[in-house]
Parts: sequence; C-alpha cells; structure tokens
Amino acid sequence: MKTIYRALLCALITTVSYGQEKKEAKKDTTKQKTTKLNSVIVTGNLKTDPVLTVVANKYEEKIVQPKNVADLFNNINGFSVIKRGNYAIDPSFRGAQYEQLNIQYDGGTKAMHACPNRMDPITTHIIPEEISKIEIIKGPYTVRYGATFGGIVNLVTQKPDFEDYGLHGKVSGGYESNGNSLVNLVQLQYIKDKYDIVANAGYRDFGNYEDGDGTEIPSSFRSTDYGLKIGYNFSKDQRLQAHWRQSFGRDVLHAALPMDTEYDNSSIISLDYSLDHISKTLKSLTAKAYYSYVDHLMTNDKRPSFMMMEAASAVDAVTAGGKIELNWKPFEKLNVFSGLDAMHIARDGDRTRLVKIMNGNLLSSPIEFNDKVWQDSYITDIGVFTELKYSINPKTILTAGMRYDNVSADIQDPEDDFAEMYNLEKRTEHNVSGTVSVKHRVSDNFTLEAAYGRGVSSANMIERFINHFTVGQDPYEYIGNPDLKAEVNNQFEIGFKGNTKLNNGFNYFKYETSLYYSFLENYIVGIVDENLTRKFNPSLDPTNPKVFRNLNDAYKTGVEVMGQLDFMDDYFLKSEFSYVYSRNQDLNESLPLTPPFTTRFLLGFEKTKFWANIQYNIVAKQNSISQSFGETKTDGYQTMDVRLGLKPIHNLTLGVAVINAFDKSYNNHLNFSFTNQSEFGRTPITEPGRNFSAFLQYAF
Repeated sequence: MKTIYRALLCALITTVSYGQEKKEAKKDTTKQKTTKLNSVIVTGNLKTDPVLTVVANKYEEKIVQPKNVADLFNNINGFSVIKRGNYAIDPSFRGAQYEQLNIQYDGGTKAMHACPNRMDPITTHIIPEEISKIEIIKGPYTVRYGATFGGIVNLVTQKPDFEDYGLHGKVSGGYESNGNSLVNLVQLQYIKDKYDIVANAGYRDFGNYEDGDGTEIPSSFRSTDYGLKIGYNFSKDQRLQAHWRQSFGRDVLHAALPMDTEYDNSSIISLDYSLDHISKTLKSLTAKAYYSYVDHLMTNDKRPSFMMMEAASAVDAVTAGGKIELNWKPFEKLNVFSGLDAMHIARDGDRTRLVKIMNGNLLSSPIEFNDKVWQDSYITDIGVFTELKYSINPKTILTAGMRYDNVSADIQDPEDDFAEMYNLEKRTEHNVSGTVSVKHRVSDNFTLEAAYGRGVSSANMIERFINHFTVGQDPYEYIGNPDLKAEVNNQFEIGFKGNTKLNNGFNYFKYETSLYYSFLENYIVGIVDENLTRKFNPSLDPTNPKVFRNLNDAYKTGVEVMGQLDFMDDYFLKSEFSYVYSRNQDLNESLPLTPPFTTRFLLGFEKTKFWANIQYNIVAKQNSISQSFGETKTDGYQTMDVRLGLKPIHNLTLGVAVINAFDKSYNNHLNFSFTNQSEFGRTPITEPGRNFSAFLQYAF
C-alpha cells in the first residue's frame, strides 16, 4: 500500500500545472451586510478564510435522492462513516471521530448525544434537507471555533434568500425502494427589508433495508422535525437572529447496538447577533448563545436478551454555550480576531434491569436492578482566543493563533464501585493550543498552503465516567478514567490547489492535494485490565473489562488527492483518493477506526436543466487493524452509483438515482458488528444492496 501511495502521489505531482481560478461574482453590498452572520466559516476570501479548507457541494442545488445522514459525508474526500445501523451514524475524518472532531451547526451551535452508545449523535438532530453545505477545516488550524483536535465540521443550514421579498417556499418528497422509505419536507419563507421568517417541517419513515445478498437488516426508524428561524435587521449593519428546532425520533432499530431507541427527542435554540462597521479600527462584533436538550429512551424489548432480562434506559443530555468575538484592524495589513467562548455538557440517567433468569435458573420473582449510566456528570470548557492574520504582501497571508481552555469536570452521583477506584474530586485542566500557517497565491491559478496546529482535546464524558457499559465495537465492558490527560494532536500539513486552462475541446484541469503528519500525545484508548472483572453477566466472555488509558507514542499520516478534467463545456471526469496510515507504537498496532484506502471516479455532465453522473467507488481491503479494539481485517469492495437530475419546468426539480447498482454485498471497515440479534453472529453489519430512489421538489 505504501508503494501505491507513493506512486500515485508522484504521478499527480508531475502532471499538475497552473490554471485559472474563477473570479467571485460581485454582490450587492447592502444585502451582503444585511445577511452577514457568524453561521459560515469559509467565505471565499483569501484574507479571512482559514487555511486547508473544503466546502462540500450545495446539496439543495443538485437534488438526486432522499438523503440520510451518511450521504452528507460519504462523498467528501477523506471522510468515512461509522455505522451502527441506518440512524446512528458518525462521520470520521482522517481516522478522527467523535469528540476528536469539532462538529457544529452554523458556526458554533452544538447538541451532544445522550446515549452512551451514541444512538443519537449530533448529526441526527437535524434533517439533511436543511443543510445547504458542509465546511471542513482539515486540522487544528484555527482557534476561533472552540477546542479542536482533528478538524472542524460546520453544517450550514439554509438561509433566507434576501433577494426574493414576500412569501416563498418549497415542497419536496422522496422515495427509496430498498426499505420502502419516504421523506418529505415543507419550507416557507417570508422576507421583508426589516425582518425575515423561515419555517420548515419534515417527516421521514425508513424501513429495514436488504443487503446485496437479500438479507434484511434491522434498521428502520421514523422521525418528525420542524424548525423556525426569525431574523430582524436593526440597520444594514446590525442583525439579530433566533433559530428554534425540534426533532422526534421514534422506533429506531440499531443493528449493531445492544438496545433500540423507543424515542429520541431533541430541542435546540440559538441566538446570533452581529454588528458591523463599529469604528475605523473595530470592524465587527459577533455573538452567539445556544441551548440544546436531548431526552432519550432505549430498551431491549425486541431483542433475544429480553427473555432473560428486561432493560430500559432513560438518559438525557444538556448542551449550552456561547461565543463573543471582536474583529479589529489596527492597521491595513493586520486583521485580528479575539474572543471568549464556553460550552457546558451535563448528562444523567439510569438503566433499569428486570432479571428473569440468573445463573441459568428461572426466577419465580424477577429481581430489579438500577444502574447509573452517566452518574450525573458534567464538563465545562471556557476558552479565550486570539487569531492574527497578517498580509505579508497582496498574495501571502500569515496566520497565527493561540487559545487557552479551562476545562472542569465533575461526577456528582457516582456508583459505589466507581468511587472506590478513583479520587472523584472536581478536576480542572488548563489546555493551551495554537496554530501558525501561511497561504500563498503563487498566481491566479495556483495556491500553496502550509500549516502547523497543536490541537488539544480533553477526554469526553464516556472516557471519563462510563462504568461497566459496552460502548465499543467489541463486547468488552468499558470503565472510564477521570484522571486521563488531554489528547494532543501536533499536525503538520502542506497543500496546494489550482487549475489550468486547456485547448482542443478540453476546458480546465483542476487539482487539489493535501499531505499531513500528526504526532499524537496522550491518545486515549481502552485497554484490558486483567485485575478487574466484568460487572454485568460475569459468566460471559470477555471476563475482564477495558479501562481508558493514555498512550505515549502514536502517530498518523496520510494524503488526499483530487483531479478533475472539464471538457466539451458541460462534461467532467473527476478522480480522488484518500489514504490514512496510523500507528499505536505502545501496542504495536494500528489506531482504532483507521479507514482503508479509498478511490472514486466520477464521470458526468451538468447543463442548466439537466445533469447526470456515474460514480465508481473502490475501497481497498484493510489489513492494518487494532486487535485491542476488537477489529478484524475487512475485504475491499467496488460499487457504482448513477444519478440523474432535471428541471422540466422552472420551479420543479426531479432527481433519480441507483445506488450500489451492482447489488454488491459488502461492509465498510468502520461498521460496528451485529449485537444482540437473534439471526446474526457478531460480524460487521452489511450495507444496503441496490437502491432505486426518486426525489421531487417544487419551489414557489
């Protein structure tokens, strides 16, 4: 694999050349001021954008199928997804996942999961049709958006169209054949010069899908969502916006988790304020505040274990925070961003077990037990930051930033056995992170970027406070460790991008490459402790639990490459690949959840009213595994997707697709294994087989 990696990289570097970058169209200055809010990170501005960023496609412009959460990340180079079913899906970027990725909505709003098995990750609390684009900062290369370890993912929701005053909206619906799944959405917006209102409501009903062998995978779910966004413009430079949304998940089946979701209710409210052109030196002030609450109930009513033990777990999570930032320019070449942000996460909840069979004997009277899931714990992070952008010359920007985070954590209702293991006093950490980078536009056709970032991330609540619960890919019980040190990612990266104009029917060749190396300190993994024994079902294997520990010596390195040839005005051929190599030198194995080498080829065309593409996906086998994490080697696979879209009339958009057209039976390396399922052994869950889909949207 290393040989292939070097060969492909060398081939690309020797073939790329300079090109021409598209100029940004001029916008109405007044409207731009009116709509400016701290909801986006990447604005297309050389002088203000972070380095090494990616902006995924605007999804509402190329509607081709009803999307679930996974579809938002599957086709972004460098991303994979961690799948436990069709609902509990987490994105993974370059082998970083969970709280190692700083995932947020609209430049800072967060909603953390309540379930310790991550049945309800942050990506489940918003419907994909609401998201207009995804912005990615590829590493800890900015200090302005919270503590960051492996990168930032900003899910930008659709904003009002300020060019269309009055009442407008859209109605959409979709169908997927594999699972007989339905989705629909209604959105209305009313725009005036002083205020604007956007409201939406959606319903999703996904059935169990079949894999390529025709095996039905328990994965059905239903969800109902609605949202309301209200903005008021005090002036052309001052705006206040409120966003309220709720999501209600029902009857969610999780093929690779021990229980299912009866309900998952989330509520999120956020306030955004912006004030521009305050003075000659002080350019702007932005402020954000948000609050989210997740109420989650999971049971094993539909599982084989129900005959021996009834289990129900009601848990909840509160996430609250905010940010205030000032932007000033002491002189023309220096742009300064300074601010304060905070995030508070609190979780609580219990699991009730009604044991019917004990030691192989049927009990005449079942015995009830109560287990503390989160032990009434919280983590509070208060950060201060300053980031400077200095224009060395019109084509070169130097960025330097420093951040301090005061992280406090406490457990207020511990189980007796957990309290015996540790000194459970409130703990405070002092984390310092920083970055320095340079972005140089060699010409209008070629940009070079180089960066170093030190990202620091304190242990999450599972790693600190979980007590004898199976929360990993393997069947081990896990025990938290409140004394864990914060993980540190020292990441170095160089990237370049550009395009060149061609002739003879060929229009442009576009290219982009990033190479990175990360030296990891205090990396957190679960390690078997042979001095401890299993707490629940002690006769089952494995009998020894895992305890979260810090590693001393770990690293990862990798590359992402993209090349695209535009020809005959409307046609394109695109290829991209990503590769990650990681090493846990303490245990002499790969780091957990390292994705395999992935390649995509895309051939298509785009006209104003009609577009189509064929995508061929090649995923290599993964032999570099983490045996301590319970991983097994996985085979490679190849799939093909076909997508078509058209606008038969001005306001109507139709999209159709065939996903996994070859009906391939396969599983991704990051998929969790079937758990507590009567008809499946402990093998990785398989992906959907051939799936026909159609999506229709009418805008008015």
